[in-house]
Amino acid sequence: MTVPAWLTAITFNSDGLIPAIAQDHQSGRILMMAWMNSEALQLTAQTQTAVYFSRSRNQLWHKGETSGHTQQVHDIRLDCDADVIVLSVTQMGGIACHTGRESCFYQRLDLSGSEPTWQAVDPVLKDPADIYSANPQSLDATDVTSKTDTNLFNANHQSPRAEGSILQQLDQVLIARKQAASDSSYVATLYAKGLNKILEKVGEEATESIIAAKDLASSDAQLDKEAYDAARHEFIYEVADVWFHSLIGLAWFDIESKAVLDELGRRFGLSGIDEKNAR
Repeated sequence: MTVPAWLTAITFNSDGLIPAIAQDHQSGRILMMAWMNSEALQLTAQTQTAVYFSRSRNQLWHKGETSGHTQQVHDIRLDCDADVIVLSVTQMGGIACHTGRESCFYQRLDLSGSEPTWQAVDPVLKDPADIYSANPQSLDATDVTSKTDTNLFNANHQSPRAEGSILQQLDQVLIARKQAASDSSYVATLYAKGLNKILEKVGEEATESIIAAKDLASSDAQLDKEAYDAARHEFIYEVADVWFHSLIGLAWFDIESKAVLDELGRRFGLSGIDEKNAR
């Protein structure tokens, strides 16, 4: 297999890895550091979403695969010794750290006392228990639609819902999953099992969303607001799963989500009867 010319300029260490630093595209703040191998770096360049290599699991790691906090990559830079990568990213969800903070570098050395001490100076934006509570078998790295909290964004972070960017990112990552090893992610596993399995999941999630809708309809916010809110969240969660698995089905045929948005745009303003008669 021919190695791309741009990869030959990189000095990987003896394990075939290079450190990669993720830096906020707007503020310039360092968010995290992880490792990449050549495959992770190529996928990052192709999909414009951050893909790293997990040394503990010895496999590719798509940033956000369990948290939903993906990274949109705007720029990739190589240092003068060609042995460190810097990614300029938009951090979806505003959280890069597994502790629920914006940055993994949230501890500052306090030199004011007689002995230096490390102090946590950044707030926890979201409880890690809430971030990682989803069943990894039902969600994939790209399932940010049900887990990204829009109130976490500030002036330095663009909402993933702006201009449909979240769907564009999903398109890119889902296409990349088609080339990934079958055991590297949930979506790659579905692709390996074939179209029938993908369609089965769409039907399964649709059924679960119907059940969740029925549960919500039977809830009464006046009698038990907590139960009502839980049922409402569950319905939204299940609908997100339906959309997500439908996008996997579209990607199977190399159809982008924009095609569906265009179709909805065409229908906008038409009466349901006129639209049906026009088919």
